[in-house]
Amino acid sequence: MAPRPESLEMIRRLVAFDTTSRNSNLDLIAFVQDYLDGFGIRSQLMKDDTGQKANLYATIGPDDRAGYALSGHTDVVPVDGQDWSSDPWTVREADGRLYGRGTTDMKGFVAAVLNIVPKLTARELSTPVHLLFSYDEEVGCLGVRKALEVIKDFPVKPKGCVIGEPTAMKVAIAHKGKKSLRCHVHGFECHSSLAPQGVNAVEYAAEVIGYLKRMGRRFAKEGPFDHDYDVPHTTVHTGIVKGGTALNIVPKDCSFDFEFRYLPMQKPDDLVGEVKRFAEQELLREMRSVNGESGFSWEPISAFPGLDTAEDAEITVIAKALTQANDTIKIAFGTEGGLIQQIDIPTVICGPGSIEQAHKPDEWVALDQIAQCEAFLERLVAKVSA
Repeated sequence: MAPRPESLEMIRRLVAFDTTSRNSNLDLIAFVQDYLDGFGIRSQLMKDDTGQKANLYATIGPDDRAGYALSGHTDVVPVDGQDWSSDPWTVREADGRLYGRGTTDMKGFVAAVLNIVPKLTARELSTPVHLLFSYDEEVGCLGVRKALEVIKDFPVKPKGCVIGEPTAMKVAIAHKGKKSLRCHVHGFECHSSLAPQGVNAVEYAAEVIGYLKRMGRRFAKEGPFDHDYDVPHTTVHTGIVKGGTALNIVPKDCSFDFEFRYLPMQKPDDLVGEVKRFAEQELLREMRSVNGESGFSWEPISAFPGLDTAEDAEITVIAKALTQANDTIKIAFGTEGGLIQQIDIPTVICGPGSIEQAHKPDEWVALDQIAQCEAFLERLVAKVSA
């Protein structure tokens, strides 16, 4: 299968915008808004507090009834320090693939969606199609929250949503949630020859990190489990540790970043609460017996809820029909789906490419995946047409 030339050109246009999350996405959003204007489609922008980033929401077809939303994020991860074979902002076609930052995550999907707009506007639609393009998904699903604050109060909102994150065009009905925090350990410094007179922040951090590791081992051994996931249990991970200034100084400060990737059946606040109880019940008294101002503080970094959509939900049934497949999957990586589901819009994940190619140097999407996505969307056009 080969995608249409129009889709390839649209992917090239979108990838050329450097929408790394640290940058503004307004140039890309302006391009999309002008494109939709050309077909008589009005769109609404929901900007961030700086005015330098925006979500875009539009409805194609009747606005007095609920339809199906097609959703994707416009930001991409950095290319800094990665060894690319070619310019990451210029799409290169080779060996049945399109190379470039965002080709699979997830401008390939956004491009395919934009290229069905002419077909949607040429028909009389019985059911509308909504478009939702967000910012800052890659740094904690931040942007879509602004959009959902507005959409939740619409008199008519979508009755189902498809997010085009890369699933090799398989229908994903669930993914894990994520909660990440930074723990600051406040100790008391002194010369290392007098170590018992100090409170070693690095060592107490290590005790908490060790407890987190034991939690992860417990989940791996005892569950709960959901074997539809490739990693069937909640995982615990510590990724960054910073502390100490010199070996002959007992360190007064240490911080570490950790995360839970939890099954939808578990409550993240319970997981965080367990770690805090260990630190404060098992370690704090000992620390403060040396220095009364020692202790712990906890800083949220990012969080998004898990997604858990029923097999018999309308959007699941429709997405399976559009892919012409009967099976569904569950994915380990996170999306905006859990947030969208929280405002009572059932959501599935289905898009071209593989997460294994995302975020890497020489990111790529296979041409036949784009073609499969086009076929999926063309079946949607037929479904919503009068």
